[in-house]
Amino acid sequence: MIRHSSNERACAELADIIQQQQLSAVFQPIAALNQASAYGFEGLIRGPSDHPLHAPQQLFQAAAQNQCLAQLDWACHQVIIQAFIEQQLPGKLFINVCPLSLMQDPFRADAMLDLLQTVGLDPHRVVIELTETQATSDYPRLAQALQHYREMGFQIALDDLGEGYSSLRLWSELKPDFVKIDKYFIQGISRDRQKRQFVRSIQHIALSTGCNVIAEGIENHTELAVIERLGIHLIQGFLIGRPEIQPNPMLDMPKHRTEQPVYIGQSSTHAGALLQMVPSACQTDSNEAVWRRLTQQAGLSAIPVVDNERPIGLIKRNDLLELFSRPFSRELFGARSCSTQMDRHPLIVEQATSLTELARLLTCSERSDLNDGFIITEQGRYLGMGTGRDLIRAMTELQISAARHANPLTGLPGNAPIQNTISQYLQTECNFTVVYVDLDHFKPYNDVYGYARGDELLQLCGQLLQSSIDPQLDFVGHVGGDDFILLLRSPNWRSHCEQILSDFQQQLAPFFKPAHWQAQSYLAHNRHNKLQLNPLVSMSLGAVEIVASEYQSHHEVANHASSAKHMAKMQSGHSLYIASVK
Repeated sequence: MIRHSSNERACAELADIIQQQQLSAVFQPIAALNQASAYGFEGLIRGPSDHPLHAPQQLFQAAAQNQCLAQLDWACHQVIIQAFIEQQLPGKLFINVCPLSLMQDPFRADAMLDLLQTVGLDPHRVVIELTETQATSDYPRLAQALQHYREMGFQIALDDLGEGYSSLRLWSELKPDFVKIDKYFIQGISRDRQKRQFVRSIQHIALSTGCNVIAEGIENHTELAVIERLGIHLIQGFLIGRPEIQPNPMLDMPKHRTEQPVYIGQSSTHAGALLQMVPSACQTDSNEAVWRRLTQQAGLSAIPVVDNERPIGLIKRNDLLELFSRPFSRELFGARSCSTQMDRHPLIVEQATSLTELARLLTCSERSDLNDGFIITEQGRYLGMGTGRDLIRAMTELQISAARHANPLTGLPGNAPIQNTISQYLQTECNFTVVYVDLDHFKPYNDVYGYARGDELLQLCGQLLQSSIDPQLDFVGHVGGDDFILLLRSPNWRSHCEQILSDFQQQLAPFFKPAHWQAQSYLAHNRHNKLQLNPLVSMSLGAVEIVASEYQSHHEVANHASSAKHMAKMQSGHSLYIASVK
């Protein structure tokens, strides 16, 4: 009697699943911010129900172990494409494939094209999404295989950026149309400054290379708000929609639970302060018509192309001038749609983007946005344009003003900027939380350790406050001495405050002699010149949630913040006191 091993049975079962296509497709939506219908869907696969290989992870692990990954990938694509067409889903179809499979039969570009033609799906709607479940070393061969797909109209996406074996090199070598940031960097991004910096860096690289970033794994409103502020417009995750057999093409996009954006005026420190009203062109306008507008307005370097209120490209004066300067080009291309000559990846920023963040975006970009300008939107809708020249002037004025009113010790904004920011929030009914930060028992520390050492402790405090908040939403000011002010619009402001107290306590030990630190106290002369035992320096935070419509001036806010600070100082040690609302 011949007994088959468990591996042989698993291999046989897997072969049956592939040959008989005992697979089912589910689709998870990919959304473009501020659009009601899905931008596209990622096609995912499930094995037979009530089977050990139902879950995709077990299914593909078994295929890898039995060296039939390419065959499984191909069977999955057939099932997914067929289901996508049967349901008449809109937008793009993202289909996963292991890079090693692309370099084997049956993964020939012409075979995929034949499959699409059979079901009636345009290859321009299909995105080949590379998963990196196994290491890839033959980059030239992989690039050559993908080039055939590109020539037929397919686009390329790189999945789980930051998670795989060599994803950054794949990005550099393959130059994909999309990169998906691994969900590890998205989850908890509002509380993790390093994750925000990583995602910001990826977005900057993508802007400079004409690549689209998709943020995966978005599960709550706070993560969504951070991603939008970083300028990423394509999103995916359970907050948007879960994988379903029959997904709804119309998305119920979540309403953001963040506070209102600050007022955008000429004195604002946001991109909207640079707004210039530039009438847009539409796709039906010809190159000749756009050129006539550019020649009639000598100061205009570019004209945005807008479709249904949303910018889709930018026509640049220099590009059209170069085109029309060639022999017969005006006759050949003048009557064609201006969309044939537009830059399809212009820099687009929300009007609430800070000038500092905008400067970073332009600095990281390898394009000529400084000369051609950038597009400004509000909730994705076209407002107008800004120029690099105006940005440089605004940044210079901002730096001069900041230097004039900054605290000389910490470099943080002083009383005037603090009061102006509070007044601006109140004027525009922008709700926020004011936090009064004060160091307890600081005078005895100065007396014992000297003012130079005390200044170093204040500088540490200022640096810690700056690194612990969201620079896109929050404001840090230095009133003077050991008093600081936080104006927080972050929805998770409480966790910021708790993190500040924890970090300050952890970094305090080097500022004390070992004996003082061990005893958690030391002797210092009091106001009556008598020695007195004093506790170590601690930090008190007094917080008040401000409903802007209920306050008349910054003086009222300051009074309430001061009262909250005094309540916090009544508690021993490091403390956070949150006052009841007015």
